[in-house]
Amino acid sequence: MLLVSKEFTFDAAHNLIKYHGKCEKLHGHTYKLVVTVAGQKDDEGMVIDFVVLKKIVKENVLNILDHSYLNDIIEQPSAENIAEWIWEKLDEKLKGNNYFLYEIKLYETPTSYVTLRKEEKIDRL
Repeated sequence: MLLVSKEFTFDAAHNLIKYHGKCEKLHGHTYKLVVTVAGQKDDEGMVIDFVVLKKIVKENVLNILDHSYLNDIIEQPSAENIAEWIWEKLDEKLKGNNYFLYEIKLYETPTSYVTLRKEEKIDRL
């Protein structure tokens, strides 16, 4: 099993309406997203082409979230809820004969991030 990852960044604003603290006020972040696919090499010697991975993430996530007001897309846009939303957008798109979506890391700041992993899928390949 090989893990193939690609990093992305996007800028977005939000406020946490169900939170009591400074994050309930409108503010923004430069998010870093790391998408990891797990699988076996194909006949070309790749799990997934980085170009294909980039295209799928850009079309299904970045084009929607970049420079957006996240509250218009996700009801309570905490890092956890954003990561789950991203997973839902990518899970079916990143399924191939030899690979599947393994993990998402979403950094809200350089030192604070959420990891979402579906470990039960490892035995699938």
